[in-house]
Amino acid sequence: MEETITSRENAKIKYACRLSGSAAFRQAENAFLAEGLKLCPALAKGALIKVIFYTDRALEKAPELQSLPGEHYRIPEHVAEKLADVGTNQGVFAIFEMPHAEESTFRAGGRYLALEAVQDPGNVGTLLRSAAAFGFDGVILDKACASPWAPKTLRASMGAAVEVPVWETEDLPATLLRLGGLGVTCLAAALYHSEPLDTAAPVYPGGVCVVIGSEGQGLTEAAVAACGKTVRIPMTDKVESLNAGIAGSILLWHFRGVGR
Repeated sequence: MEETITSRENAKIKYACRLSGSAAFRQAENAFLAEGLKLCPALAKGALIKVIFYTDRALEKAPELQSLPGEHYRIPEHVAEKLADVGTNQGVFAIFEMPHAEESTFRAGGRYLALEAVQDPGNVGTLLRSAAAFGFDGVILDKACASPWAPKTLRASMGAAVEVPVWETEDLPATLLRLGGLGVTCLAAALYHSEPLDTAAPVYPGGVCVVIGSEGQGLTEAAVAACGKTVRIPMTDKVESLNAGIAGSILLWHFRGVGR
């Protein structure tokens, strides 16, 4: 059943705005807000829609929105503007239940990506999308990473956060050691004391975990120590480094055939 909300001060609108702006509130509510004509239906394939808001303009472009599950609310443009994370919006917003992955599902032969302190939402979203594209079994984020459920990350990932399991860990080195105990080779991406990627043949039958740090700081010593090997991407001296999204995507492509 569809209802109409006309006020920007409506409690449901305020609740959605809090989900958009606060990672702590998202965790407490086990929910997140997404926006977009393509993104919301894409996320609905892997996450439960609780509430969906749309404008007349959006419904004209995508009448199939009315067939999505959850509570439905039609909203005017001025309410859509309050919900929007960016200036120009597509008039579609949805509150989803946050999916959770358990570390008990880690397995030998799996392919994983782990991120440490990658704070740029665009890089985190790009890497989630690449992990899904190259068939990885999950992505591990430490507590200093950008939230996978933040609006900017969701836009960059284009729904990949529900296509591949995402684990958020308080202790990344300990998580890497658990993977190593299963026979998964953890590969730290670092410039120093590392093997060039073109000589690091992707032949790890026990599985692999590609570990990426922030562009500015790289990986911590503890994270590198928890890995079984260190690799680097060969480059000319014309650039000092690649951002985390590009470097990680290259590594994911290189190791896409590992395990299974």
